[in-house]
Amino acid sequence: MSQQSSKPRIIKDFDSLTERIQEQIKLSYPYGFADHLIRFTNKDGNYVSALPFETDEHYYLVRMTIEKAESIVEDDDDFDDDGNLRDDVREEYSDKFSDLDYINTDVDDDDDATDTPIDENVDVDHD
Repeated sequence: MSQQSSKPRIIKDFDSLTERIQEQIKLSYPYGFADHLIRFTNKDGNYVSALPFETDEHYYLVRMTIEKAESIVEDDDDFDDDGNLRDDVREEYSDKFSDLDYINTDVDDDDDATDTPIDENVDVDHD
């Protein structure tokens, strides 16, 4: 996402997101979330880690630590014991969201976005 994007940023915990957005995130990150977390400095000057997810209307920063990211996947029946989105679930979500252009199902696991600078001095919806 471009730093100049005019999309509203929404910073929320994973559990606070709608089921629909959670499913889209799982489909976009079928091999888990931990390797895709970014870090940014919030308005209070504290480092925060989050999973980026962009829709046509919003740019989500889903707050989570590496431990929380691993725990979400571990506790979610949509993922198998190896932390991968189950094939049947992936197929179901792919069909369900096939009309959405922003869903990227061609995930590059070597993409390390850690420490990506994010300017949080914009209006955001904090939960």
